[in-house]
Amino acid sequence: MASSTTVGSPLRLQIEGMSCASCVGRVEKVLRAVPGVLDASVNLASEQATVQAQSSVQVQALVAATAAAGYPARVLTDARAATAEPAGTPWWPVAVAAALTLPLVAPMLAQPFGVHWMPPGWVQLLLATPVQFWLGARFYRAGWAALRARSGNMDLLVALGTSAAFGLSLYLLLQHSGHGSEPHLYFEASAAVITLVLLGKWLEQRAKRQTLDAIRALNALRPTRARVRRDGVEQEIAVEQLVVGDLVLVRPGDRIAVDGEIVLGQTHVDESLLTGESLPVAKGPGERVTGGAINGEGLLTVRTLAVGAETTLARIIRMVESAQAAKAPIQRLVDRVSAVFVPVVLLIALATLAGWVVVGGDWEQALVNAVSVLVIACPCALGLATPAAIMAGTGVAARHGILIKDAQALETAHAVTRVAFDKTGTLTEGKPALAAVRPAAGLALEAVLRHAAALQASSSHPLALAVRERAQGLSVPAVQDAQALPGRGVQGTVEGRLLALGSTRLLRERGLDAGALAMEARQLEQAGRTVSWLLDADRVLGLLAFGDTVKPSAAAAIARLHALGIQTLMLTGDNRGAAEAVGQALGIARVQAEMLPQDKAAVVQRERAAGQVVAFVGDGLNDGPALAAASCGFAMAGGADVATETADITLMRGDLRLVADALDLSRRTSAKIRQNLWWAFGYNALGIPLAALGLLNPVIAGGAMALSSVSVVGNALLLRRWRGSAQRSTP
Repeated sequence: MASSTTVGSPLRLQIEGMSCASCVGRVEKVLRAVPGVLDASVNLASEQATVQAQSSVQVQALVAATAAAGYPARVLTDARAATAEPAGTPWWPVAVAAALTLPLVAPMLAQPFGVHWMPPGWVQLLLATPVQFWLGARFYRAGWAALRARSGNMDLLVALGTSAAFGLSLYLLLQHSGHGSEPHLYFEASAAVITLVLLGKWLEQRAKRQTLDAIRALNALRPTRARVRRDGVEQEIAVEQLVVGDLVLVRPGDRIAVDGEIVLGQTHVDESLLTGESLPVAKGPGERVTGGAINGEGLLTVRTLAVGAETTLARIIRMVESAQAAKAPIQRLVDRVSAVFVPVVLLIALATLAGWVVVGGDWEQALVNAVSVLVIACPCALGLATPAAIMAGTGVAARHGILIKDAQALETAHAVTRVAFDKTGTLTEGKPALAAVRPAAGLALEAVLRHAAALQASSSHPLALAVRERAQGLSVPAVQDAQALPGRGVQGTVEGRLLALGSTRLLRERGLDAGALAMEARQLEQAGRTVSWLLDADRVLGLLAFGDTVKPSAAAAIARLHALGIQTLMLTGDNRGAAEAVGQALGIARVQAEMLPQDKAAVVQRERAAGQVVAFVGDGLNDGPALAAASCGFAMAGGADVATETADITLMRGDLRLVADALDLSRRTSAKIRQNLWWAFGYNALGIPLAALGLLNPVIAGGAMALSSVSVVGNALLLRRWRGSAQRSTP
C-alpha cells in the first residue's frame, strides 16, 4: 500500500482486533476524527469499515488512526479483496487452553458424585498461568489498547475479571503457604473463563464466515481467463485484458467471461447463481449473456459489451457488499447503548464489590461476585445481533435473484402494506405484437405503418419494436427532430410533415376527433388491446393496436401478496380498457390508467401520506419517479437503467413471485433482528443482576458469555434455510 494513495469514496478497510460493539464505536470514532472523512461505518460481523471521505484524505492516515486505537487495518482494493474473510481464530489455542484447564475443572464437576479432591495449589498455579498470561494475552493487549484510547471493550472486561480471580487465588495461596491447609482457590475460574471465551470466539468466527457465503459464491463465478479472437487469431488472455468489442469464444461447459451479445451459436445458459432461475435459458444470436453464467451444449461467439467493474456480476457483488456493510436504522439504538455499556458494567462490578463487603464483610466473596459481573457481560451479542441477520438475509436474497441495495431497504420492506405495479413489462411480458392497424378514410394501411415505423426508428420501447418488426420489408422514410413526449408518445418530422404517434391522452390534448375510428378503438381497448394514434397537425391518420400477454407468474404473485395481507394496485400509462382487462385477469381491484410518470409518483405519495407503506414495482424509464417516491422501490432487471438505479430492490429475473419473496424474506430477517436484540438485551439484563447477587459463579458466567454471541450468529444463520415461492413450486 503506497502512503501517497488518496482515498476516493468509498473506501473499505479490513479491521483486526474488534471483539464487540464497543470496539465498533471506537473504530468509527477515530476514523471520523481524521480530517476530510465525511462518514465511517463499521460492520462487526464482516469486520470491515466503509469510509466516505474527500479525495484529499490519505489512506495511510486512516490506517494509522485505527492502528493507534489498537485495531490494525488493511485496505481492500477491489471486489475480490473486499470479500476476504475476517482473520480466522486458530483452533490450537482453544485446544491447549482446554487441555490445561480440564484438570482444574474436572474435580469441580466430580463433586456432585462424592469426589472431593483438588490438585495442590502450586499445580493449579502452574496450569492456570500459561492460560492466563500466554493464551489470554490477547485480552490484555486489546484491553490495554482500549484503556489508552479512554474506551472499554469485551476484552477489557475479560482481562479485569480473570486477573482478579487469578490474583485472589495467588494471594490466598501465598498467604496459606506453609500452614498445612489448602485454601479455596479460583484458578479454575480464571482459566475456564478464558478457555470458554476463546472457544466462543472460535465458534463465532466460524459462524461469521458462513454469513459471507453469498459473496464467496458470487466471486467464484468470476472467470480468470478468456479465449478471444483478435485479427482472426484465437488466443487465451487474462479477463482483465479484454476490451469492449472483443469476440470471446465460449466452449460448452465453460463459464462466460463477459457481458455480451451472442454473434454466433445456439445454447442453453445456466444463470442460477446470478438470477436464482433454476432452469437453463435458451440463447441464440442477438441475445444477451451475462458474465459468470455457465454455457451449456453450444459453442458461442460473444461480442463483449461490458468488462471489469461494469459487468452485471461486478454490480451485483457491489450491491450485496454495500447492503451487508450498511447499518440498519435500528442499529443506531444499539450503538447508543454500546457506547456506555462497558463503563456501566465496570460501575456495576465496583458497586457489587462494595455492596458485598459492606453487607457481608466477606471481601473474598465480594471479589468473586464482581468477577462474575465482569465476565458475564457481553457486548459482543449486542454488536452482532443486527449485522449478522442483515448479512445472512441479503446473502440468501442474492442467491434467489433478489438484490437489496442497503439495510434500510431490507428493514423498510417488512412493513409494506401496499404494492403498486406498472403494467407493461412488469405484469405483462413487455413484448407486445402489433395486433391491428386501421388507417383513416382515404389512407393506405401501408402508409400508416411506414410513418409509424419512421417515428419509432430510434426507440427501444416494446411498442416501437413491435411496429418496426411489422414494417420489415417496407420503405421506411427518415425522421427528423424526433422527440419523446413523456407519458404520451413520440413526435418528429417525416417527409416534411410534423407527425406524432401516441396515446389517447395525446389525442385528447391535441383536440383531435377520432371520427369513425373511435368506435373501433373502444372495441379494441375492451378486448385488452393498447391503442396508439398516428396524428398530424390537424387530423387522425390511423390507429395501431397492440396485444401483450400477462406473465405466467403474475397471478400467483398477486395471490400471494393478498395472502400476506398486502393490498395491490396497478398504475399504468396504458388505456383504461387494456389496464382493466389485465387487472381483472390478475385480481387487482384498483386500476388507474392513462397516467403520466408524475401521476404515478403522486398516487404513491398520497398513499404514503395516508399512512401506508408503499412498494412500487416497475421496469421502465417512466417508472423512475414512482420508484423514487415509494417507501420501497422494486425494479425488474433488464429494464431501464434509471429504474434499477432508483430502486431499493432489484429482481434479477422477471418472475413476479420474487416481489412476495422479498417481502417475506424481509419480514423474516427483521424478526431475526428483533429476536437477536431481545436475546442480547435480555441476556445482559438478566445475567448481570444474577451475577451481582452472587447467584452465578465465574465459570458459569464465562460460559454464558461465550454462548451468547455464538447463539446470536447461529440464529441469524437459520435464514439460510429459507426458500422462495418459486423454489417451493419447482418440482
